[in-house]
Amino acid sequence: MVEHVQAHTLHARRGKLKNAFTYGVDYVLCDLEKDQAPTLLSRNHFNLWSLWDKHHGGPRGDGRGVAWFRDELSARGLPDDGLDLCLLTQPSFLGFHFNPVSFWIATKNGTPRAFIAEVNNTFGHRHCYFCAHDDFRPIEKRDAIFAEKLMHVSPFQKVEGQYRFNFGMTEGQFDIRILYENGDDGVLATLAGDRRPATNRSLAWAAVRRPFGALRVVALIYWQALILYLKCAPFLRKPAPPEPLISDSKTYRGTE
Repeated sequence: MVEHVQAHTLHARRGKLKNAFTYGVDYVLCDLEKDQAPTLLSRNHFNLWSLWDKHHGGPRGDGRGVAWFRDELSARGLPDDGLDLCLLTQPSFLGFHFNPVSFWIATKNGTPRAFIAEVNNTFGHRHCYFCAHDDFRPIEKRDAIFAEKLMHVSPFQKVEGQYRFNFGMTEGQFDIRILYENGDDGVLATLAGDRRPATNRSLAWAAVRRPFGALRVVALIYWQALILYLKCAPFLRKPAPPEPLISDSKTYRGTE
């Protein structure tokens, strides 16, 4: 069953120059190999809302979908037996696609064992952060998993420091927290919302309530960039994208 997560995202900049905003966003959670989607959501076909393999699981625009995720799990020693592999993402709207972050999630008995944060910037770059415990035990919301920041995401933030992931997933809700830390500076980003069945009615209402889908997301990103520019935030040049495409969490520091 495809799920529709009508979520809210918070971004709060820390440090001397502060800025914060909250927006509503529409995500879907889907097992791309098993789930039957409502009529208004298609896989690899044009529709009001669409999920395209080429947009996920591999280089940007040349993805392999869930097959890529399965290969990355296998390469790290996570057995495929009993796993459910899902994608949490904002679908394309009338063919237009952009998603700042999607999450590939491997669950067993309903609990997450590993996830990949698939991060995209507005410059056409992508980097993926593989997050799991060393023994692939269940990931709880209180668990903090750290990864070195390797990709230029915002022209107002350096490619330094680290991400701290707290991944909350229950039968009825997502509560994801990503804290970028770089000395006294940083950004807190959250994604939280209830998990409900995706229906034609819910997807149609999303198109009315938050029109233009991914195009709206891009417009909001540039709007917030303009606000930071007017606040005289230092503007940094775009560096080359990182190699390789995916990196692993560097340290696990227990629970909070």
